[in-house]
Amino acid sequence: MARLAMLIDTSQCVGCRGCQVACKQWNDREGWLYSRTRNRGTYENPPDLSPHTWTRIRFTEYTGPDGFRWLFLKEGCMHCGNPACVAVCPTGALKKHPYGMVTLERELCNGCGYCSQFCPFNIPRLEFDPLTGKGKSYKCTFCQDRVTNGLLPSCVKTCPAKALDFGDREEIVAKAMARVEELKARGYTQANVYGVNEVGGLGRIYVLIAPPEAYGLPAKVEFPALATVWQKVVQPLGGVAFGATILGILGAFFIARRNIRMEEVK
Repeated sequence: MARLAMLIDTSQCVGCRGCQVACKQWNDREGWLYSRTRNRGTYENPPDLSPHTWTRIRFTEYTGPDGFRWLFLKEGCMHCGNPACVAVCPTGALKKHPYGMVTLERELCNGCGYCSQFCPFNIPRLEFDPLTGKGKSYKCTFCQDRVTNGLLPSCVKTCPAKALDFGDREEIVAKAMARVEELKARGYTQANVYGVNEVGGLGRIYVLIAPPEAYGLPAKVEFPALATVWQKVVQPLGGVAFGATILGILGAFFIARRNIRMEEVK
């Protein structure tokens, strides 16, 4: 099964945020702070990703060798080829789909927060119920319910500037490379592709017109070493400790039961 990916051409993005609206509509997400949206003195709105905002356009003022520009970045889950969140998830709520996207089964999520702690892009967000104290993780799922039925993600279908595309990852990477060459020929000297090899190759392939750092993206990102330790050492030891605790409880129960029976015999 071919891996799928999203092409995000920042040179085409106009910052309209139609993708944000489409995402909220399709996934039935509330507005920022449950619809109490307000002007915060910036074009960015809402101010950050949240359990109710799974994709967001980040606005950045940038002055480089090509002059001043507004940079627009579509934030959201990167759907890494080697996702740390999947590696550390103790309940299997996060999974790598055969299409390459990182899916989320929220009914399995126990709110541990490991995914948000180990994600190198700081993407998953947790929402806690103040009454029960229970939490759930939320993030972009590439509209897994649409994609698995042959439809485009809602944001891609909506984008009026045609800055978004979706399809076979190899074809998406090839389109991104060709687009960068076209932009360089037009004077965008810093044009580059981001996401081809990072963390096993991202599911979001960006065409950038400035260095990644100018957009707030890490120039060099790798699978977190601590996630490997957590997956292969800490979690197995936790399972052993849990098992030892259960055995200890059962052992104490049977010893107590034996002592009671011995007292009855006497």
